[in-house]
Amino acid sequence: MTDSETPHSHSELFTLKIKGNRMGRFDKLEVSAEQPDERQSSRAENARRDRSWLDQAIEERRCGHYENGLRLYSRALEEDKSLVSGWLGQVQMLIFLDELVEAELWSRKALELFPGNGDLMAGRAQALGRNGDLTEALVLSDGSLRQSGQSAYRWQVRGELMAATRQDTDRHCFDKAMQADPDWLVPLEIAAAYVHFNLPGRAVDRVRRSVALAPERYFAWFVQGRVERELGLSTAEKSFRRCLDLCPGHIEAARCLRELEQSGRSLKQMWRRIFGSR
Repeated sequence: MTDSETPHSHSELFTLKIKGNRMGRFDKLEVSAEQPDERQSSRAENARRDRSWLDQAIEERRCGHYENGLRLYSRALEEDKSLVSGWLGQVQMLIFLDELVEAELWSRKALELFPGNGDLMAGRAQALGRNGDLTEALVLSDGSLRQSGQSAYRWQVRGELMAATRQDTDRHCFDKAMQADPDWLVPLEIAAAYVHFNLPGRAVDRVRRSVALAPERYFAWFVQGRVERELGLSTAEKSFRRCLDLCPGHIEAARCLRELEQSGRSLKQMWRRIFGSR
């Protein structure tokens, strides 16, 4: 989408289109405008429906199902484009799917509707930072922290940018994020950010905190296994097995465990060849 296609008025029917192979799953977002009396009569029903889509999207995110989360956030926006959390969630899912150009584009479109929204500014900063534009990302992050209100996400993004630029204040920012929101998902996504920027050693404490807060969540165990595998820790196998105990059909955990087992067998075979069978 080009900037010449915007802005759209808040009251008209509008369609946002993104061209490109990777955006086929939701290349169109349509929102119909209703007359005031129609909005009044259907407000309660729409609110329940929108809340349902958002609740489902959040749960998919907690399971690491970012494609599903993206579709559900988009569905919520089809019903009501005024849902800031829907716009933000959509941007975050695109970031987690590594579709950074699209994430930055959608964050800009969201900011046209909600100028100065601190979380949306942070979302654009995160997309830009992961795509290598750290200078602009830091400017946006500064701006997001100056906006009214506080959120864990703004501090998460700030910490991520500090980690990306190898500045020591990343831990302070991430600590503030966890103070702002005690949800187990916060340290888990912090750990994932560290891994993204090739700092798995800093991710260990965060992901283990996530597992301690939510030992029944298989996604926390899976991410812990990924972090431990990056560091060559033997505990990775246990984490993947626990993930599979909680979710037997977890394909990625099964694949990672299989790779660990094959690697272990190869190492034993190598030592036998060198030193002989014992």
